[in-house]
This record gives sequence, structure tokens and C-alpha cells, in this order.
Amino acid sequence: MTTLQTSSTLLAGISSSPCCCRRTARAATNVPKIRIGPLFSPKLSNLGLMEELSLKDCRIPTTTPMEKDPISGLNFNNSSSNSDPMVISKLYAIMEIVADRVEMHKNIGEQRDNWNRLLLTSTNAIILTAATMSGLAATSPFMKVSSTILYLAATGLLAMMNSIQPSQLAEEQRNATRLCKQLHHHIREMLTIGNFNINDVNEAVEKILAIDRAYPLPLLGAMLEKFPSSVEPAVWWLQPKQKQAIGLARMTHGNGWNGELEDELRKIVQILKGRDKADYLKLGKQALKVNKILAITGPVLTGVGALGSAFVGTNPLSVIVGVISGALASIINSIEHGGQIGMVFEMYRSNAGFFKLMEETIESNVRERMVEGRENGELLEIKVALQLGRSLSELKHLAESSPSRNGVDTEEFASELF
Repeated sequence: MTTLQTSSTLLAGISSSPCCCRRTARAATNVPKIRIGPLFSPKLSNLGLMEELSLKDCRIPTTTPMEKDPISGLNFNNSSSNSDPMVISKLYAIMEIVADRVEMHKNIGEQRDNWNRLLLTSTNAIILTAATMSGLAATSPFMKVSSTILYLAATGLLAMMNSIQPSQLAEEQRNATRLCKQLHHHIREMLTIGNFNINDVNEAVEKILAIDRAYPLPLLGAMLEKFPSSVEPAVWWLQPKQKQAIGLARMTHGNGWNGELEDELRKIVQILKGRDKADYLKLGKQALKVNKILAITGPVLTGVGALGSAFVGTNPLSVIVGVISGALASIINSIEHGGQIGMVFEMYRSNAGFFKLMEETIESNVRERMVEGRENGELLEIKVALQLGRSLSELKHLAESSPSRNGVDTEEFASELF
């Protein structure tokens, strides 16, 4: 009787565990020293079916392949198995190229930042040495010749530095690195979600080329103008497609949109245009003007110092001119490149471009006739608020204090980040 109870207990344990493994089922059916009478034969005959059902339930689900992100080093799921394999291959190729762009811009940016520091230190050392030799030139003709040569070398180095602006070049590469990382993340997100087509491939290619045009890598032939005649916001994005004009029958509700949200975003655009973007363009013009003055003054002073040292011994004022010119040239060089005026100008230009991008994004959505073709209104409002460093309530308050119809302008800037 004990044997029969033990066998019954074992069979009941098998039938009550649908997720057991094959090894457990076989171990239970092959228990040694247990004799089962004819009464239990039907249960044993159903063991194969029960085991098959248990194995089906224990089957490990098929997981999507894990891909390693070359930027962050993290793994992410590729759930795009139902998409066109060729489109997937193209997106992977583009993502790899973008990852390579990130490394290129990062490395070149660090290199050009090193240029700025090394050239600044070397040029100042040459200028100060030349000024010292100019003061001692009356005692030795070799000092006179050496001082003149050093001043001429410093003039050439300053002219080269001022023409390429290494600090501005480094800032351009930092911006390009950040934008390429954003594009890489966007492509990775599309591959993870699996919602993409050939149009997304073409758009990704155009975005890469737009970043390349906005922040070129080479110096010769493609370098951005360091002293432009007019200051314009940096543009690194694709121009939005032309939306349909606003019509009287336009829907104003749905997809997170309503009339109040449209009015709020229109007022935000007015503030961005009238205050933030205009202010950064104004600051950019001032930085450019200061940089131009410093870029001209430095080589002129070293040139004057070279002339002064060349005439030491023939004119008593030559020594004074040579020494003072060298000291002033060193100060000017330290202000321009030590203070990284070129980088400041590029930062102002990029910030103006950031606000211009926000304006075009908002206006592109508002101009769309049907709300179904827009970005979700609530999501866009959150993005605008966070990009400006504000909460939703602060954004609404800002819109309420925007320029009114009588033309009275608000003194508050839209952005609280920079």
C-alpha cells in the first residue's frame, strides 16, 4: 500500500508541474524498486503526451538578436526582423559610419584644442624672448639679429593662428561630435523599434551630409570663414518640408493639439525670434568684432617689434619700441587665444542656430493643415519646455507674458539654460 501511495504521489507531482524539464519527467517515471499494478496502467500510457506538453511549456522563447552599440558599448535588441533586409543593412552601415564620424570629430577636436594651447605658449615664449633680446641688442649685434628673426617668426605664427582660429575649430568639432551622437542614437532607436523604411535611410544620409557641411573636417578649401561679413546662425539640420498653408477648415483638436497650445507655441516663437536668437546674434557680432581687432593688432605689434629691434643702435627709441611692442603683442595674443575669443564666437553662433531650429520645428508643425500630420502636441510642448530649461507651467507663464498686440515687448528670455 505504501508503494502504491508513493507512485501515485510521484505521478501527481508530474501532472501538476507543466513547466518541468525532460530530465525531471524521466527521473520521475524511472523511479527504481516501484512496481505498478494494472490499476495504474492508463496513467502510464498517457505519460508520453504529458511529457510532450511539459516540454512545450518549458520551451525557451526565441529572443531577438542583441546588437552592441559602438558608441555606448551597451547591447540593444534588434526587433526589425519584419522589415526589408536591405533597408536594415543600409541603416547598420549608416550607423557604423556615424559612429566613425563621432570618433573623427572627437579626435580632431582634441587635436585642434591642443594646437591652440601649444601655439599660444610657443608664440608667447618667442615674443617675450625676442623682446628680451631687443633690450640687450645694444650690447651685442647677435642679439639684434636674433631678436629680429624671432619677431618675424612670431609674426608668421600669429598670422597663421589668427587665420585658422584653433579654439573656434575645436568648438566646431565638439558641436559636430554631439550632433553625430544624437543621429547615431536616433538610428539605433529606429532599429530597436523596427518602424522604418527606405525614406528613413535617405533622410539619415542627408543628415550626415548636412552635419559635414555645417562643421567640415578639413582645413584647406572647406574651412568655415572665421571672419564673415555678417553673422548668421549655424545650420546643421535638414530644412523642413513645405507644409500646407493654414486654412479656415483646419482641424485644431486631436493628436495632443488644441487652439490654446497653438497660441502658446506661436508666442514662444515670437520670444525666441525677438529676444534669444537676436541677442545671441548681437553677442556674436561683438565677439567677431573684438576678434578681428585682436587678430590684426597682434601681428602688427610683432612686426613693429621686428623693425624696432632691427634699428637698435641707430635710434635710441628703437629699444623701447622693440620691448614694448613685444610685451603688448604677448598680452594681445593671450587675450585672443588664451581667452578663446573664436570659440566664444562659435558658441554664440551655434546657440542662435539652436533657437532657429526650435522656431522652424514649431512653425513647421503649426503650418500643417491636418493635426494628424503633426508631431504630437503634448510631446512637442514637453520637448520645447525642457530644451528651454523650463517646466510646463513656466512655459505657459512665459507665453502669457509674450509681446502683446500693442507691440509691448517682454524683457524675459525664453531660455534659462544659456
